[in-house]
Amino acid sequence: MQVLNSLNQLQADTAYDLVVIGAGGAGMAAALFAALEGKQVLLVERTEFVGGTTAWSAGTTWVPGTHHAAKVNPADTLADAADYLNNAIGERTPAALRQAFLDHGAAAIRQIEDRSEVKFRPYPKHPDYISDLGGSTLNGRALEPLPFDGRLLGDLFKLVRPPIPEFTVLGGMMVDRNDINHLLALTKSFASFKHSLRIILRHASDRLSHPRGTRLVMGNALVARLLYSLSKQTGVTLALNTSVEQFGRGASGIESVVLAQGGERRTVRVRGGVVLASGGFNRHPGLRLAMLPGAHIGWCPAAPGHTGAAHDLARGLGAQYGQGGLSNAFWAPVSLRQRADGSTAVFPHFVMDRAKPGMLTVNQAGERFVNESTSYHLFGIAMQSTGSVPAYLVCDAEALRKYGIGMVRPGASAKDMAPFLADGYLTQAQTLDELAQKLGIPAAGLKASVQKINGYAQTGVDPDFQRGVTAYQQNIGDASAGGKNPNLGPLQTAPYYAVKLYPGDIGAATGLVTDTDARVLDAQGQPIAGLYAVGNDMHSIMGGVYTAPGITIGPGLVFGYLAARHASARASA
Repeated sequence: MQVLNSLNQLQADTAYDLVVIGAGGAGMAAALFAALEGKQVLLVERTEFVGGTTAWSAGTTWVPGTHHAAKVNPADTLADAADYLNNAIGERTPAALRQAFLDHGAAAIRQIEDRSEVKFRPYPKHPDYISDLGGSTLNGRALEPLPFDGRLLGDLFKLVRPPIPEFTVLGGMMVDRNDINHLLALTKSFASFKHSLRIILRHASDRLSHPRGTRLVMGNALVARLLYSLSKQTGVTLALNTSVEQFGRGASGIESVVLAQGGERRTVRVRGGVVLASGGFNRHPGLRLAMLPGAHIGWCPAAPGHTGAAHDLARGLGAQYGQGGLSNAFWAPVSLRQRADGSTAVFPHFVMDRAKPGMLTVNQAGERFVNESTSYHLFGIAMQSTGSVPAYLVCDAEALRKYGIGMVRPGASAKDMAPFLADGYLTQAQTLDELAQKLGIPAAGLKASVQKINGYAQTGVDPDFQRGVTAYQQNIGDASAGGKNPNLGPLQTAPYYAVKLYPGDIGAATGLVTDTDARVLDAQGQPIAGLYAVGNDMHSIMGGVYTAPGITIGPGLVFGYLAARHASARASA
């Protein structure tokens, strides 16, 4: 792989079989699939890093029916998965697109594992998010990337987008859910002590020669594995800090691309096609205003590259946005805090706090408005549909000690909490009346909500919002707490704490309409020859419904495989 330092390194009239716009997970996968077929690929990324939002994610990849599924759930079938998607999505997207994903998912995973360094393993338990629907399952469909030794990348390590600092410990050590459980049990289990000691010593060694830890997990591991695999391919060129200004269209379709880097411009020819994988529309000011009204850009926790600029070019060629989705974006509740360098940390509340016993969420009236154990996507939608912005995640001292709250980690001492209290990220009070007064919400409403949830903790039943009734919800609760419901527990130990929540868009659900080969379609439903869209640039096959963990990365990889296959054949022809 060649990494361009300047567009001047491109010779005049350089031609590629594929040009991929965007080096997030889907774009890197599409480039790799094409390179594995011996094609000449130019991978264009507008930022200084590869990985996009994938690098900041858990890296979960939802692909039913792979060879990994049989290890944990041999009874699962593609028919079951299709049934689940049909039940969850209905007519929001064409069933043919969902079937194409299911039909080709196993082959895509098999090929990328057999022919590259991208490796997965199945989660022992990771339920589909709407686990009360027919066809859902508890495991087998969600895959996680194996941890990766970033030292193998050499100088390329610096190109991997660093993780969100608030998701690391000890000055840049990445940890996944398994690591967190071991660290929390450090003094209680010899196995946890050994695991924790091993990763801490590794991190200490890393910091002698690297700015952060090189033991990569989750999304960083997936991106690093993709980059390492691409680095072994001689036909790949990577252009960072580079944008696309124009597509050249001829008799055969897209025939050229105009690139810009600083003050330099270069035109490259394209034989097979252009694959759009730029991350979606979310940071495009006009599109954001039209499709995500009321959602402040400062609440978006996704990576900075998804400006929607490539969408403007595609729409100029006749591309259309999909219709009928539940939402134009995928959502999560987020909390905000200013960092020492002046930037804003946007922290998604996925699974570590809000669904746990001793937690509840209220609106400005101090009243609950949502099942705190629902998926983060439905949580974010509920915040907007009920006007609960901001909302307040509330817990007592015992829940904070056990689970943490947002950026405040479990077991935080008074000294640990002091900076969060000082800058207002965390609110603390000795009584619920005082907490309500500090938050500016009615004390009567907050106290009534806490009284109700305390009563529900005794019975194990939440008649208001049915918290903790599905396998998904129970999985992100805490069965070890000993209550009748793993998602319910009383708030009764002072001090009490709260963090403000906002609805953050974690990725685009609405994208460009495509066919089953990821070819972009015009208003007449005809392919725009030589133009493909994958990842969040492609209209989500889930129709704005968050059906399971990894439903952006999984389809992104599979349709990257299909786009690369079709464009490669086109280049050969």
